[in-house]
Amino acid sequence: MIDFNLKTLLISNSNRNWGVDLQMELWDVYNRDRIKKDKLIVRGEAFEEGDYHLVVHVCIFNSAGEMLIQQRQPFKIGWPDKWDITAGGSAIKGDSSQAAAERELEEELGINLNLEELRPHFTINFERGFDDIYLVEKEIKLEDVKLQEEEVKDVKWATREEIIEMIRSGEFVPYYEGMIHLLFEMRGKYGCIRQ
Repeated sequence: MIDFNLKTLLISNSNRNWGVDLQMELWDVYNRDRIKKDKLIVRGEAFEEGDYHLVVHVCIFNSAGEMLIQQRQPFKIGWPDKWDITAGGSAIKGDSSQAAAERELEEELGINLNLEELRPHFTINFERGFDDIYLVEKEIKLEDVKLQEEEVKDVKWATREEIIEMIRSGEFVPYYEGMIHLLFEMRGKYGCIRQ
């Protein structure tokens, strides 16, 4: 663990707009009630009992009801060469959930969206943290997407059925199929009761 009063942070890297050096990526640590603690953890370090971190995912849908999906690079740790939902990653020190979501979209795909006023559609708790899921409807031209070469190999639009088939064939990160159905069902909506 890193003491919160750390004076020198290795968080500068002239090659990235957001100034994060992945060799020393620092995460805020939260308790189980999602209250930020006065400590940080370096990406890759083991968590202490009762420590959690924040992850975000953004799913962009077009007016045809398709989701923008990305293919991870074959050399990526964790699901190499698999297709995945639009963008996602860990919040870094000082990030709000919205800022982390904006940063991940910008870094991975060169997409600038203002999510300041948007609340996550839902949050999934996992063993070591909280995963905020944002569902956005936006027309994006594939030729306007700028891939982060270190992480993203390709992008395309896909229907719910295409994604489910890709999961079944092993081409997509193996999300529960019900999760994919939920993402498509919840786009443009909040809450869990049909209006």
